[in-house]
Amino acid sequence: MEFFRTLPLQADAATLQRAVTVPALPRLNSAIDTLLQDAGLDVGVVYCLWGEFRVHRECINGGVRFSLPGCPNALAWTLTTGHPPAPDAVILHLTINRAEHDPDFVESLELFADSWLELTRLPPEAC
Repeated sequence: MEFFRTLPLQADAATLQRAVTVPALPRLNSAIDTLLQDAGLDVGVVYCLWGEFRVHRECINGGVRFSLPGCPNALAWTLTTGHPPAPDAVILHLTINRAEHDPDFVESLELFADSWLELTRLPPEAC
C-alpha cells in the first residue's frame, strides 16, 4: 500500500537531510512519541503509535528515507523535494509491503501520514 501527502513546508533537499534525523523525529511528528535510543543521526529506537521500533534513516536523492526494519509490514517513508509533479513541495511517500490490510491498521497509517502535515517549519538548527 502507498500513501502520499504534500506537506505545507518549503525546504530544499540539503535542509531536509540536515534537519530530519532520527533524534528529531519526536519533534517533527506527533505520532512518534519518544526517542528511546539515540545511536546518531541515522539509527535509533522510537516509540510510536504501533509500539517500539528500531528506525533507520538514509539520505537519498531529494531528501531522506526512513524504515522500520523490524516492522512486520516493512513500513518505510520518504520526505523529498525537487521532483515532479510538485518540485517546490515536500512530498511524503509512505509504503508497506501489503496490497491490503485491516481497516484499523490502514487508519493508523493514514493518521501517521497526516501527522506529517503538522510540520510547517523545520527546527531552527536546520537553517
